[in-house]
Amino acid sequence: MTQSAEHVLDHFELFRGPEYQQMLANKKKMFENPRDPAEVERIREWAKTPEYREKNFAREALTVNPAKACQPLGAVFVAVGFEKTLPFVHGSQGCVAYYRSHLSRHFKEPSSCVSSSMTEDAAVFGGLNNMIDGLANAYNMYKPKMIAVSTTCMAEVIGDDLNAFIKTSKEKGSVPAEYDVPFAHTPAFVGSHVTGYDNAMKGILEHFWDGKAGTAPKLERVPNEKINFIGGFDGYTVGNIREVKHIFEAMGIEYTILGDNSNVFDTPTDGEFRMYDGGTTLEEAANAVHAKATISMQEYCTEKTLPLIKNHGQEVVAFNHPVGVTGTDAFVMALSRITGKEIPEELALERGRLVDAIADSSAHIHGKKFAIYGDPDLCLGLASFLLELGAEPTHVLATNGNKHWAEKVQAVFDSSPFGKNCHVYPGKDLWHMRSLLFTEPVDFLIGNTYGKYLERDTGTPLIRIGFPIFDRHHKHRYPVWGYQGGLNVLVTILDKIFDEIDRNTNVPAKSDYSFDIIR
Repeated sequence: MTQSAEHVLDHFELFRGPEYQQMLANKKKMFENPRDPAEVERIREWAKTPEYREKNFAREALTVNPAKACQPLGAVFVAVGFEKTLPFVHGSQGCVAYYRSHLSRHFKEPSSCVSSSMTEDAAVFGGLNNMIDGLANAYNMYKPKMIAVSTTCMAEVIGDDLNAFIKTSKEKGSVPAEYDVPFAHTPAFVGSHVTGYDNAMKGILEHFWDGKAGTAPKLERVPNEKINFIGGFDGYTVGNIREVKHIFEAMGIEYTILGDNSNVFDTPTDGEFRMYDGGTTLEEAANAVHAKATISMQEYCTEKTLPLIKNHGQEVVAFNHPVGVTGTDAFVMALSRITGKEIPEELALERGRLVDAIADSSAHIHGKKFAIYGDPDLCLGLASFLLELGAEPTHVLATNGNKHWAEKVQAVFDSSPFGKNCHVYPGKDLWHMRSLLFTEPVDFLIGNTYGKYLERDTGTPLIRIGFPIFDRHHKHRYPVWGYQGGLNVLVTILDKIFDEIDRNTNVPAKSDYSFDIIR
């Protein structure tokens, strides 16, 4: 064997050794039911054709590689945004391991979450005992200030009632009667992680504002001048929340970030482990009912939450992951209108710098065609910014997008001459995107890490923007909102364009006449 204690190889070299190559060949021959290579190649080529695309888009009962995750992931994301709050998922340990690993691999930070450890007996008899024991264990072991409960498929299929279970657990002494245990039903077999975010945020606000589950008094609204801000499920939460705070503070606005998880996903290495760090205090969450207005940066992450807030007498305003000049302008002007605050010169200068950067680079982006996939709000924001740059968002696809979302994307297309030949695909998956890239090729693909397989298969260069991004590090520390965020997105796109130019013009004495030092 080439691997030994004295000579340790990483996987890049290890699996290229002759013994591993032989092992893999035997595995393929004996267990993978191989077919004639010529027939495999014929089918592979046919799967790139318009004929196959038509069949692909006709399927109804099968989803292949959806560009979304399940509801409880969004609920966990919400929970860690509140002060010393422990996410508690009523379901199996395996499900919770998935949520924790998904967040940890993206943010490169520990992600704390517990489960009620439901197994086969709980699936038959119900998970009440798991809830009673689980809440007691979580409360005593991890000392959280609040436990936020959500559910998985198993608990939802058998119909476990969280409200009743939490009340019973308190009666049994698992946690004190007055202890904060907000909850949300988040069935993983419907919706997506953005739905779970919405349900969990709504559940926490209902708990503090309406006394849900009998653990908090119903609060009467006493209006003040503060603004609430909800970021939505956002893979750039560290950079984006800090950028939003910068904008609020530059304008002199009093604000409350509801679900501020920017610190817990960006803890320092200084010798101290922080299981909980930062977050919206529970007092702030309760007092947020008194705010003048609530702004959501992502409409489709707050479809249930905003009506709840509006019913409490607040103005609500929703955006769609604003990226670039136009999107940030709308956000800043809405803040100015609601608060009566002037837009400061500091933000005007930031805007001018972004406009200048766009002008400097427009020749390299103008007319380029892009395919985008991801969450509904992110796709809307990116499509709008690409049109602003003179590019064409030719294919815009969201597995968790609906008809209403598709209409909004089409309206964005219709607002610009560059949107004339662009199309939107709600409810479609990445196998649909594969057909689109083969039959209507574009210059670049924008999406999360899973797009690297499309890049390898179709040859379409991938620009990594979205969630999750597992194979690149620290993207989440840089904003994509605000004028600075727009500049970051612009640079990310330009870097890939220039990399591709260099890659295609680097053969000495053949194509290197365009291998320029200056771009």
